[in-house]
Order: sequence, then structure tokens, then C-alpha cells
Amino acid sequence: MLPHYHYQEEFRNRSAKLAKIRALGIDPYPAKFESTHTAQEVKSRYENQKIGGSEEAAAGKTEQVVLAGRMVLFRAMGKNSFAHLQDSSGRIQLMFNRDLTKVEGWNPTEELTNLKFIEKQIDLGDILGVEGHLFRTHKEEVTLYVKKVTLLCKSLLPLPDKHGGLNDKEERYRKRWLDLIAHPNVMATFQLRSRILQSIRRYFEASHFIEVETAILQNIYGGAEACPFTTQLHALHQKMYLRIALETSLKKLIVGGMDKIYEISKVFRNEGIDKSHNPEFTMLEAYAAYWDYNDMMRFCEELFESIAMEFFGTTELLLCRNEKKMVVNLKAPWKRISFKEAILSYAQIDVDQLNESQIRTILLKSGKINLEKIEIAPRGILIAKLFEIFVEHHLIQPHHIIDHPIETTPFCKPHRNSQSKKEGLVERFETFILGYEICNAYSELNDPELQRKLLVEQHEKKWDRQEGVEHPLDEEFLEAICQGMPPTAGIGIGIDRLVMLFSGEYSIRDVLFFPLMRPESN
Repeated sequence: MLPHYHYQEEFRNRSAKLAKIRALGIDPYPAKFESTHTAQEVKSRYENQKIGGSEEAAAGKTEQVVLAGRMVLFRAMGKNSFAHLQDSSGRIQLMFNRDLTKVEGWNPTEELTNLKFIEKQIDLGDILGVEGHLFRTHKEEVTLYVKKVTLLCKSLLPLPDKHGGLNDKEERYRKRWLDLIAHPNVMATFQLRSRILQSIRRYFEASHFIEVETAILQNIYGGAEACPFTTQLHALHQKMYLRIALETSLKKLIVGGMDKIYEISKVFRNEGIDKSHNPEFTMLEAYAAYWDYNDMMRFCEELFESIAMEFFGTTELLLCRNEKKMVVNLKAPWKRISFKEAILSYAQIDVDQLNESQIRTILLKSGKINLEKIEIAPRGILIAKLFEIFVEHHLIQPHHIIDHPIETTPFCKPHRNSQSKKEGLVERFETFILGYEICNAYSELNDPELQRKLLVEQHEKKWDRQEGVEHPLDEEFLEAICQGMPPTAGIGIGIDRLVMLFSGEYSIRDVLFFPLMRPESN
């Protein structure tokens, strides 16, 4: 059975044009074309410079350029026809002339001149190579007087209608290629994403970190509280997991003597989908031997500050939260406040004055918590739930939330302060901006006896057991820790949320090329 578009009239019309182009001896899909400029390079270069008019361009007295891109607008106007050519940098106007514009590979006839060929056989969406001379129109628009046209790709389906457009969000995510063509701001967002990743790598390289790659397929998953995706390795007849975090593999490399390392890669969590979560996402994790969480806080602040200055020239940015714009200042140092102080400050709840039963009552009244789970949850997790419900959404300006309860993670070093240690706190910070957690970091636990104890407790606990999550005990990781890991600080940063922050996008789907979608048939 043929796909639905084979029955569309436009597909049949364009297929007929393709057959005619081939019959005329023109290759509609050549292998290569070399351009000299992008559209934006040409327009920027001549923004405030004199070029010359159409007569000079016709005589070849202005600069000659070669461009390639998709034709997205066409207007026939008698002797001359005008079009817009769009490439990855933007758009530029073209002018085709009845007498001087030639079609590569075509010998014109009285019935089918070069200009008639362009008007009749070329459609919006076709990809062209154009060569000619620049001029400025009477309306001061930089334009290419096209002397030669090469058909690079004949398209068989039309672009979205200019007026109806591609407005349905779900269709835009599903057909991202059309979204990129139809919406220049979407192209700009993904170009910014790429440049931010380059900037991050330069920052880490300047700080003497080495980029590494570790395995995505794992025998044992760990490093986070999440449900994994599973698969089957036929060669060894065994179950495998897509990793849920990078942590344990990178720590093994620290044990091996690599002092400063980072990885930017995909992780996979078989969980919910919303405006800030996608089951497949990009994580940056970095580890520095002989650092603690205070060092990592400074490093994190300076990373964000450097990105802001590089791309915007200021640390005061107009950013988006819940589709509302607000000014956020990323200038270091950022506010640091303890977990319990944040609950007291933003929720007016003093957890030191409450027993576990009283905390459970407050959580139940919020209507945002599962009764069965909190009935058996330990005190530290109850406090964490208070923070999640009553505090997170207040943290608009950058905040480092420090000194978390030990129950929140089995990988973090107990607090060095004797009183904090007695209270069961660990040297952890989470960074929040615009109400979202942006990063998570520790002074890493390197005591092998305590590490085993905490991982065994995590393995055996029942209070927060998600379906499909078993917290397997990673004996190989424990063996590595037994062989000695130096004092180390580690950090994890969600790259997609970081890009959301700097691009001003509201949903994680707007910064992922292909977010997870239901099959169209459903």
C-alpha cells in the first residue's frame, strides 16, 4: 500500500514535472554544488555598503557570488521574476531575467525559454544553486541578479502553506524538518544550542578537563533514582539496560587516575513526559579530583556567566517561565541557602520544630503527594517533599540549595560540620533557576564502607519503589571505590534545560530536534 501523499494532486503534478525534467536531459539530483557565500554573509557584508544597480549587475560589474538553498517564494513579473532563496542562515532575494538567466543543462526553445522553464518546472521547495551578480533594488534590498540556475533537488511535496502555515505544535514537533523551514526562529534556537555546546566544551577544556565517552548499554543501571529502558543482547543472551546516569562509569575513571573529566551524552529514563522532561535527554556530568562542592559551585556559576556574556554580552537576561518573560541575573556569586533555610524562608515551615507525623499532615493537605508512599517514607524524604511542593517554584533567580538530607542520595559525602553531620546532612547542592532544577552536585562519597551501607539500604528500601525500579547493587562500582577514589566533586547539568534557559523556550520539546511523540496512528 502506498503512503497517503502518493494520492495527493500536488504530488502527482510534481512527479509529472520530474519526469519531464528528466526527459529534457537535466539531472534533477546532482551529487555536488559549491557555493561561495551564505545568504546572511552576503546581506551582512553589504548592509551599509554601496553595491550598484541592476544594470551594473547585468553587465557583470558587481561582485559575483554563488549561493545554494531552497526557493520559498516566487513572483513572475514579465521580463523579470523575483524569488526568495532560503539557506540555514536566512533568506536573500533573487532576480531571474528573461534574457540573461540560463538553466544549467538546458538548451532553451521558443516554446520553453529559460525563464519559462523556471516558472513552469521549478516549484516552491525545490533546492537550487544560483550564480550571479549582486545589486540593490530601488527599495534598497540586496538582491542577486541570477545568471545561472542549477536544479539541485526537485521536491515532490509542497511546503506548508504560507498563510495556513505549520501551526499545530504536535505536527511541528513530529515534522521538525518542516518546522525548521517554516519558522526561522526554530532554526535560530537549534543553532544556538549547537554554539552553547561548543562554548561549554571550550570552558571545560580551558579548565583542563578531558572529555570522555562511556557505555550507554549497561549490565547494571545506577547513579540515579529512575526506571530504565531494557533491551536484549542476543550475542550473550542477556538483558541489558540503557543508562539512567553517567555517574558510576565516570567515577571509575577517577579511581583510575583521571583527575578532571566530563561527558556530554544521552541518558534514558522510562518515566513521564512534560514541559521539562523527555525520556531521552542530554546530560553533562563532570568530576574533579581534590575538589569539594564549594569548588563545584563556583565552577558552575562561572560556566553560566561565561555563556551569558559570550552570547548576550550581559548577565541580565530576559528569560521565559510559564510563558512569561522575566529578568534573571546570572552574575556570580549566586545565592546559597540550605535546604531547611529555604523551606523556612519560602514556605514559613520550620522543620526542626515538627515531627514526622506533623510533616506528613502538611504534605497530605497539599493534595500533591501519594499517601501510601509518605506513610513509610523517612524524615529526610518528607523534608525533600516539602521543598519540592512549597519552595521550588519560588526560586526564580539563581539559587544554590545546599546541605540536603542524607536520604536523598546514597552517593554524597556526609557534611564535614559536626552539627550538620549529626543532623544527617550531606554536602550536596542543587541549582535552581526560573523554578527548575538546572544542576545537581556533590562532594562525592569515597568511603567504601559507608558507600556499601547506603547502596544496600537503597537496594532494600520499599518506601519509594517505582514500578520497574529495583536499585540493583553494583558490586563492580563498589570494588572500584574500595581501590581508592580521591576526594572528588561531581556535577550533573541537564543540557536541554540549560538550552531552554538561554533560548527563552518554555518547553523541552522546543529544544529537542525530535522529542518523543506518540505514533501518528494512535
